[in-house]
Amino acid sequence: MLSIENIEVSIGGSQILRGVNFQVPTKSVTCLMGRNGVGKTTTLRTITGLLRQSRGTITLDGREISSLPPEERARAGLGFVPQGREIFPHLTVEENLQIGCVARGKSMSGGLERVFSLFPILKEFMPRKGGMLSGGQQQQLAIGRALLTEPKLLILDEPTEGIQPNVIDQIGDTIRLLREEGKMSILLVEQYLDFARELADGFAIMDRGAVVSHGPIAELTDAVIQEHLVV
Repeated sequence: MLSIENIEVSIGGSQILRGVNFQVPTKSVTCLMGRNGVGKTTTLRTITGLLRQSRGTITLDGREISSLPPEERARAGLGFVPQGREIFPHLTVEENLQIGCVARGKSMSGGLERVFSLFPILKEFMPRKGGMLSGGQQQQLAIGRALLTEPKLLILDEPTEGIQPNVIDQIGDTIRLLREEGKMSILLVEQYLDFARELADGFAIMDRGAVVSHGPIAELTDAVIQEHLVV
């Protein structure tokens, strides 16, 4: 589904990514992990085209997308929920969701009931401004908006950060359901180890701008965690 090969990125003269390599298989959940500041978010921003690599290739569903602008990558099948959610606070929940449909030229009616089945609170809050929602509700809105683009690959950057436990459970249930349906792959950046172990099929751990360990989630042992993730 997604293949990242030898990606290098520099920002302000400093090299941040140093030959990143990993894959997200079709119909699977892959968790990208690592301590703070090792390049995880930079990797996601490079995949989505918000940053440009100086070297390497990005392939989505057999198509190289390395040179495409962000909007073309979205149309090719990338859905991105960034860290901090980045909803439009002065637009209503309904207007935020409409933007997801416009991005792919889709009618909102088709996928809207699906989003409501995953996050029922959004239906109740359709007229409410996005900025009036709690952090957890904003995260549900951001994920719902991304799902309305009908992505081949859904990218979630730390979806549980700063979220109340009951909403974490809802987001976990949604990821589990999407994985079981097998209609998309998911790339998840997550620091919450139990959440990652429960939901992911595979993992890749970054350190100093490169992937230093990867494999099926069963190989995310305590020894690997101690070596690469414990501060």
